[in-house]
Amino acid sequence: MSRFPSRSLLLTAAVSSLALGGTLWVKPALAGTATDNITVGANVPASCVINSQSIDFGAYNAGTGNPTSASLGVNCTTGASAVITLSQGSNADTGSTDAAPLRRMKLTTGNNYLSYNLYHDNSHSIVWGNTTDSGKPYTGAGTTQTFTVYAKMMQGVTSGAAAGSYSDTVVATITY
Repeated sequence: MSRFPSRSLLLTAAVSSLALGGTLWVKPALAGTATDNITVGANVPASCVINSQSIDFGAYNAGTGNPTSASLGVNCTTGASAVITLSQGSNADTGSTDAAPLRRMKLTTGNNYLSYNLYHDNSHSIVWGNTTDSGKPYTGAGTTQTFTVYAKMMQGVTSGAAAGSYSDTVVATITY
């Protein structure tokens, strides 16, 4: 018989010691605990994008005023409050204001004008202006929403309108 215990006996003793609380290693003594909270936060700023289509009245018809429409695509952060406004245009008539625009297209090769306006509604009764009250309110949904801009030229202009191409530039703005 050997003076030294067998390897399996030593292995069994070590495993048993670990299972019973690790008496082979000395554990440090713990005196207590302390805690604190970590505050975690983020900020999602409101943001918006606006995209517009061109409005083309085509060949002028004095009887109808060539009613037409175009789309505005708007996308704002969910919950963002905004107002969509349309400027008076580059050729606003005398007496035009942001709240009640008197828009005109100018003949590209002269000083003749054709009056028109942009509206919230298909019946052409609510002019779309450039103020909070005359603009279109909007609350962001996080996806693109489409708004229709209705347009119509002044009817009955048969004299004084020179032949040629007329144009104007209106700025579409979203304020949030």
